Amino acid sequence: MKKALKFTLIIGLAVALIAVLIYFKNANSKSVEEFKTSQPFFTSINTKTVATGKLNPEEEIELKPQIGGIIDKIFVEEGDIVEKGDLIAKIRVVPNEQSLVGANSQINTAKLAYNNAKTLYDRNKALFEKGVISKQDFENSELSLNQSNESYRQAQNNYQIIKKGSLSGGGSANTSITAQISGTVLEIPVREGDQVVESNSFNAGTTIATIADMGKMIFEGKVDEAEVGKIEEGKAIKVILGAINEKEFPAKLTFVAPKGNEVNGAVQFTIKADVEVEQSTKIRAGYSANAEIELEQKDSVMVIKESLLQFNRFTEKPFVEIETSTGKFEKKDVELGLSDGINVEITEGVKEEDKIKVWNKASKDDNDEEEE
Repeated sequence: MKKALKFTLIIGLAVALIAVLIYFKNANSKSVEEFKTSQPFFTSINTKTVATGKLNPEEEIELKPQIGGIIDKIFVEEGDIVEKGDLIAKIRVVPNEQSLVGANSQINTAKLAYNNAKTLYDRNKALFEKGVISKQDFENSELSLNQSNESYRQAQNNYQIIKKGSLSGGGSANTSITAQISGTVLEIPVREGDQVVESNSFNAGTTIATIADMGKMIFEGKVDEAEVGKIEEGKAIKVILGAINEKEFPAKLTFVAPKGNEVNGAVQFTIKADVEVEQSTKIRAGYSANAEIELEQKDSVMVIKESLLQFNRFTEKPFVEIETSTGKFEKKDVELGLSDGINVEITEGVKEEDKIKVWNKASKDDNDEEEE
């Protein structure tokens, strides 16, 4: 009985040992095709950057009054197309009482001076005709009369301008606001009845309307300091408008700022580009836009998929695993060149015929098993 039990245990252990050996054999044979492989190939590769910004008119002006007052009438609306010289608005002058009184006082003073000069002139003229005074004395009195007459007229004009905003009968009065360029009325920030301040060397003045030529548009955006050195003026780029179904417009880079500004801890440089806009496309000022700028390009270079790269955790140097025999791989350091985020150029470390391990992708057999 004991012998039979002992024999049964031996047989059981032998069967278990055989099962373990078969399991490890299958596991080892399965690991041979655990990973896929990929080979280098030749293609063109280029790197791009995307600058975010806005589309604005190249020529945009703000109309400001030359005299203060109240908006009496506005003749256009936002979105209207106007020609140079068209009347935009009319200003009604509300004279300052103190200035008006001062101007009136100047008229009275100038009138007194003129009357006095006229009296002296008449007296000296009679004396000169009798030969009592010299010709020079007579001419001096005549000059004084003319000067006082001019001062009197100037005082009257000043009073008229303060009271009405312009000289009576003036064809181009300061109270008329006209378009200085042909274009589209983008904005009218004032309304009839609003008070406006004149534009002078001490004050920017109130903006009555903004007019722009919508046929000439420019893109204005920013690029990072790491990329600004790779772009230059005159380069052809593409401007994409998300507001018009991702429509692309050809553009030409016209300006790269010589000085950068720090934005959220990163130094960025302003760029500008002339955009070719089709007349049939309705563009609005201030559209957000992205500019695609090609930085570098190489043709017929040997590349691999960037996902094949692995990095040494200590040196952070890139390497790949190259198949030396079935199921066996060897680490190989590589030198990288240009990358577009999908493919990367290999300058050293890999040959065209090498098979590189796809380290993060299982074999077909494993995928099939997962699907089952």
